[in-house]
Amino acid sequence: MPPPGESRQPPDRDAATLRLGRPRDWAIGAGLLVVLIAAVHFTVGWGPLLAPWRAFSPTLIAWLVLLAALSYGVRAVRVSAWFSPRFSGRFMPLLRLTILHNAANNLLPMRTGELVFPWLMRRYFGFGVLDAGAALLWIRILDMHFLGLIGILILYLRDPGWLWWAAGLVWIGALSLLALISRAGTSPRLAGGGRARRLVRTVAAAAPRDPWRIVRVYLWTAVTWTLKLIAFASVLAHFVPVDFWRVMAGVMGAELSSVLPFHGIAGSGSYELAAVAALIPLGVDPRVALAGAVNLHLFVLGTTLLLGGLAFLLPRPAGVR
Repeated sequence: MPPPGESRQPPDRDAATLRLGRPRDWAIGAGLLVVLIAAVHFTVGWGPLLAPWRAFSPTLIAWLVLLAALSYGVRAVRVSAWFSPRFSGRFMPLLRLTILHNAANNLLPMRTGELVFPWLMRRYFGFGVLDAGAALLWIRILDMHFLGLIGILILYLRDPGWLWWAAGLVWIGALSLLALISRAGTSPRLAGGGRARRLVRTVAAAAPRDPWRIVRVYLWTAVTWTLKLIAFASVLAHFVPVDFWRVMAGVMGAELSSVLPFHGIAGSGSYELAAVAALIPLGVDPRVALAGAVNLHLFVLGTTLLLGGLAFLLPRPAGVR
């Protein structure tokens, strides 16, 4: 039996077949990859683009990979804090799930990797797919909220002033809406109704109601992104030698590529396009921006493949093959 509070619905009732992208998604992703390869070949050249790696200290690279790995571990802590106390004593299988989910998210086209989270939550821990998906949605909202806070920081670094401090405080205060949304999800007014109302009720009820839980999860979100952004900004700064706030804007653009209506295989094309679109208006040469974006993406993919492979060495939950 699943631990208290977890879904007790039969797996066949609440889970759909995991589909890792439609043929059209893979075709668009492959097209973006071909365009990216051609763009690098005819503008920068693969030799000059990769040459700066020779000047990159192996010790520094190892340190940055470690920071990225720590961010994966903190993500697992965040999921555990969100569902506390349901994952007590089961951190290693949860870490395996978290790393595999993020690896799939980085490698599959059109963000289909997000489907891996509810699928593995059901397979490993017996959660309902809808419940796990609703929780993931709120976790992603917290991610976007923290990135909004980083955006305010970038604006402050560009043009310091008290206005950005005020904007940051107001932005953080908006987190209190989570508790209100959660209470609305359990309101009798949403009881009954059709499938759409039940879906709204499930998503709203998945928001954390306890203020201290919101604080804990958000702090873990902040730690996750801080580790990740330090690693990524350090890599991009090696290839794009500009002010720190410009580097951060490029990293933010790349990370926000997930909101684009298209997403290449392993993010190829869409990741670089978003980073370049953020850097060029800030005065960065387009070829330098493209070279930096591609090399940052290579670091992301290398780290993803390394940690994703190591994740298979972590234990599954007892009884799961």
